[in-house]
Amino acid sequence: MRRGGRSRGKGVRAASRGGGLREVTARCGLLTRGVLYALVGMLALRVALGDAGGEEADRQGALRELVGRPFGSVLVWAVGIGLVCMVLWRLSEAVFGAAGPDGGRPVKRLASAGRTVFYAVVAFSVLSFAAGGGGRSGDEQSRDVAARALDLPAGQWLVGAAGLGIAVAGVVIAVQAARRGFRRHLAMGGVPAWGRKAVDFLGVTGGLARGVVFGAAGGFVVYAAVRYDPGQAKGVDDTLRAFAGTVAGPWLLVVVAVGLMLFGMFSWATARWREV
Repeated sequence: MRRGGRSRGKGVRAASRGGGLREVTARCGLLTRGVLYALVGMLALRVALGDAGGEEADRQGALRELVGRPFGSVLVWAVGIGLVCMVLWRLSEAVFGAAGPDGGRPVKRLASAGRTVFYAVVAFSVLSFAAGGGGRSGDEQSRDVAARALDLPAGQWLVGAAGLGIAVAGVVIAVQAARRGFRRHLAMGGVPAWGRKAVDFLGVTGGLARGVVFGAAGGFVVYAAVRYDPGQAKGVDDTLRAFAGTVAGPWLLVVVAVGLMLFGMFSWATARWREV
């Protein structure tokens, strides 16, 4: 029993390093993630309903949607700064350990390090867009990266491994959502039962949709490696459009799009109640 108490104490002490700054960066980052997912889901819904008007249902499309709003440039810079906050939060978890009794375990730190790299790439992309360098679509970027990687020694294996990793991540995301693994990170002691059920619904449905998108995108990258054809690699926009081309037609894309919007709402809920 004492050992569990010591582990919990270490997790709390690790999570407290950085104090209020860590909490601010985490909550700003989660809010920003929610904005991006809500916008991507909305754009994907437009694609499914045939009302996209050439817009891309991905991060680039979401940023262009923001640019078209009043104070659009300011909003895009705010998204970039919010993602930098996400990077700083995940980096602090990798260095000091995450909140919770097992937050200092090596596997947790390694996962946080991976998320740090992922969000650093996303933040760089958004800030480049804000600075006027957002001319290329996410699908074009995905194909270019795959082409360069395939030209490397053992490139076919590298691309295949990367795609497999993305697909596995999607499966893990979906399984954790279905098992409501997010509950252990939320402090909702004073929230009524209906509020907790609502967050559960958002977390499960949103997490499943997010996992499906990651899994499908990873599958396309694996297929590109097998065919040795970078044109088969798909970004988020092409991946989402592929759902509309299945036997379920645009209705599958509608379900996934709504799920992504719900994940955006779940991110806003976690920004409020997540233990950081």
